[in-house]
Amino acid sequence: MPVFLLSDKIAFPSPHLASEQGLLAMGGDLSRKRLILAYQMGIFPWYSDNEPIMWWSPDPRLVLYPREIKISKTLKKIIKKKLYHVTMDLEFVQVITQCAHIRLHKNEPTWIVKDMINAYCELHESGFAHSVEVWQKDELVGGLYGVSLGRCFFGESMFTLASNASNVALVKLVEYLNSMSFDLIDCQTTTEHLVRFGAKQIPRRLFLQQLKKSLQTPTLRGKWIFPEEDAVTLP
Repeated sequence: MPVFLLSDKIAFPSPHLASEQGLLAMGGDLSRKRLILAYQMGIFPWYSDNEPIMWWSPDPRLVLYPREIKISKTLKKIIKKKLYHVTMDLEFVQVITQCAHIRLHKNEPTWIVKDMINAYCELHESGFAHSVEVWQKDELVGGLYGVSLGRCFFGESMFTLASNASNVALVKLVEYLNSMSFDLIDCQTTTEHLVRFGAKQIPRRLFLQQLKKSLQTPTLRGKWIFPEEDAVTLP
């Protein structure tokens, strides 16, 4: 399949035209309008420094259905002990920055480059992107962030500085999404870690069908807040 070159026009080719590896197009920008259209079409940006913006729609697609999450006995005990406090949309900038720094600290490549951070911070300020923060006392030790449209949450990245902190963030996010009757979490590409939580590969065709249905529900924009018992007051 050819890789399409995007113009200034806010448009994408059909995701069904992506290459076997999932690469669909290159170029364009990371404007809010283009990013939202991309997610609505099952497309996401993924590239590194010194590369053009690359847009992907892999087949198969890894998804986690919130009601089907699998939580290990060990993680259940950690959550029950309340070793961490959990918040949402309190420190989005810190979370996305830490997600980038953790990978760089491990000498791993990251797609969370400066332009991506700026673009997703704008999505957050517009009420489309959200973060989950996990705290140990007043220290941020884990979290995740992603984009929400309709009844679909598009997971982007997570980080942890303490044992199971990011796992706690994921479980608390799923609890919240279940309370809001969300249909699915898009995990994009397959990792063994997410598979252990119950994520599964489905054909891109099926993912796009389910996404289209989820987008029929209006997007819940603005700040998300966990139930009062999960909240933490920080200095």
